[in-house]
Amino acid sequence: METTTMTTMPRIGDLAPDFSAVTTTGPMTFSEYNKGSWVIFFSHPADFTPVCTTEMSGFAQDSDFFGQHNTKLLGLSIDSIHSHIAWVNAVHEKTGVLFGFPIVADLDMKVSKLYGMLQPGESETAAVRAVFFIDPVGKIRLIMYYPLNVGRNMEEIKRALLALQTSDEHQVATPLNWQPGDKVIIGAPKTLEALAARKASDLEMVDWYLAKKLL
Repeated sequence: METTTMTTMPRIGDLAPDFSAVTTTGPMTFSEYNKGSWVIFFSHPADFTPVCTTEMSGFAQDSDFFGQHNTKLLGLSIDSIHSHIAWVNAVHEKTGVLFGFPIVADLDMKVSKLYGMLQPGESETAAVRAVFFIDPVGKIRLIMYYPLNVGRNMEEIKRALLALQTSDEHQVATPLNWQPGDKVIIGAPKTLEALAARKASDLEMVDWYLAKKLL
């Protein structure tokens, strides 16, 4: 399958661009990999670099968490498959941490450009630290971008995933700093009848438009 091209960067709510690529676990077509599960697709600037090593190790060490929440991991950098394999092997030998998830080899930069991971103002040859949260129907639900010199926050990535999944499952929103087990926000009433029902409910009412509850 040929990689398609886009004239604009993908946005929240767009379908994730499909592509086929060589990865550290073998050839992959993204739409097949994504089918039926969430995917966290993240780019790193280069193999054998210190910040990237800490980040990829973090994803690998939390792989059980992501698996328990129906989420696959997918990495990418503008390096060859041989560089990827050598880096995975070196980190495993030195630290015992194995990057078992696929890492896309994107030497021609096609996938990086497709997802807006290559941003010339930061670098013309290295992908920025992008994170795409893609749901089981292939829709982009959240995007994070970090510059080359700032590592990601793994706890925030995990929190954001759980917030998205909780919101989908219960049709609610999550407030500032929400953590699993915290109260969630119920959508504002759109009719006077719904407002009256809300006032008679046992929801925590901050105001008529802002109500919370425990799940």
